[in-house]
Amino acid sequence: MKFRSIFLIALSLLVLSSCTRIIQGEVGVKRRLGKVGKRAISPGLVVFNPFTTRVIKIPIRTVNLEISTGLPSKEGLTIKSEISILYRIKPNTAIEILETIGLDFEEVIILPVFRSASADVCARFMAKDMHSAERAKIEKEIREQMMTTLEVRGFIIEAVLMKNITLPPGLSKAIEDKLQAEQDAQRMEFILQRETKDAQRKVIEAEGAKQIAIINAEGQKQSQVLRAEGEKAARIIEAEGIKQANEMMNASLTPTILKYKSIEAFMSLSESNNSKVIITDGKTPIMGLPD
Repeated sequence: MKFRSIFLIALSLLVLSSCTRIIQGEVGVKRRLGKVGKRAISPGLVVFNPFTTRVIKIPIRTVNLEISTGLPSKEGLTIKSEISILYRIKPNTAIEILETIGLDFEEVIILPVFRSASADVCARFMAKDMHSAERAKIEKEIREQMMTTLEVRGFIIEAVLMKNITLPPGLSKAIEDKLQAEQDAQRMEFILQRETKDAQRKVIEAEGAKQIAIINAEGQKQSQVLRAEGEKAARIIEAEGIKQANEMMNASLTPTILKYKSIEAFMSLSESNNSKVIITDGKTPIMGLPD
């Protein structure tokens, strides 16, 4: 009974050791008696002979390879930087990579190619460029140069990212001083533009006030002219009316009417209690003389 239990345990361990699981983002390759198989194994459960065969798992998902290194600049300086290399393996080249390079492909081919490409590219740029917008251009050129060598070997370099750039202290101070000077110049330019706009605003306001004053004066002038012309026209009309009235009166004052009016005047005087002296030429009286 004891022997049977030992046998079952040993059998279970053997079964468990002869199974493995390939997950998503990996491919498996069987190596039997040191010889690599010709077919990549898809994700899932794999059964193999643990005494003669080994299942090697190779990631085909994106891998982040982080390194710290010094990058040369055009001035001959060494710029410390942390680098992330994002790469992946083409699934159909996993067996070839295992046969020709091995599992330590990062140390064997990826890092040496990166160091060569980064040294070649960074040596064409100034140190300050690695700390400015030119950094994206440097990253792109390093990636393209790495792809020239690694793509044919089954590797895809998705991106090269330069992080935590550390410039020499003297250069950092010079860049900071330059940035500060540029900011001061931009601030002064802003102040100058603001003052210029303020002066332009005041000129526009003054010009507007001037135009308003001119318009008001012109309006007053026109009003006075119109008033004078109205008064002149009124006087002309009044004089014309008086003239016409006089003409009508003169036309209506016939000798008979004048004689009748004289008689009316004498009759009115005769009714007055005051004594009057009236001097006439015998035809028309002169009225209204005092006592």
